[in-house]
Amino acid sequence: MMIRTRIALASLLLVAGFAQAKQATYKLDPNHTMVVASWDHFGYSHPVANFLNVDGTLVYDADNVANSSVTVTLPLSGLDAMVPKLTAHLQSPDFFDMAKYPTATFKSTKVESLGGNKLKVTGDLTIRDKTNPVVLEVTLNKAGESRGQPKIGFDATGTIQRSAFGVDAMLPNIADAVQLRITTEASVPKPEGAEAK
Repeated sequence: MMIRTRIALASLLLVAGFAQAKQATYKLDPNHTMVVASWDHFGYSHPVANFLNVDGTLVYDADNVANSSVTVTLPLSGLDAMVPKLTAHLQSPDFFDMAKYPTATFKSTKVESLGGNKLKVTGDLTIRDKTNPVVLEVTLNKAGESRGQPKIGFDATGTIQRSAFGVDAMLPNIADAVQLRITTEASVPKPEGAEAK
């Protein structure tokens, strides 16, 4: 009886592993996604700004990571520097010029496995209609299920040069290099009509 139980348990784990390894398309959860930028301000401090209301789609293939991809849109109306005057200044023509360029976007061009739960994601970041390549070092935190839906979570870090995107006000007193820290959760959307059942 004990042997049968162990075999049954092993079979279930194997099936679960195969199910989790299949390629899946996830929708980023804006309530559990933070894109935080930080920079050096005259050498005195390191302010931060968070980009809220992130919209994006993530395709993840655990069997062949190279088949994975991510597309993200950052509405600049969601930019929050935690200080109203700073938020307004960052959204102004001096920096992001939100009225003329209301969104920033990221679209991956290459996803590589670095072993274990580490990935390298290369992609095109577009700000103020200027597109430049960006490399993100990514950690897969967890893949599992939540409320019956496949779910996945990642952290990522990277550095960009803001002048490459035409965001060059007050250089060099305000640093050109901007550090990015990203944390996100994403779920496979439920089929249409599933909620009504």
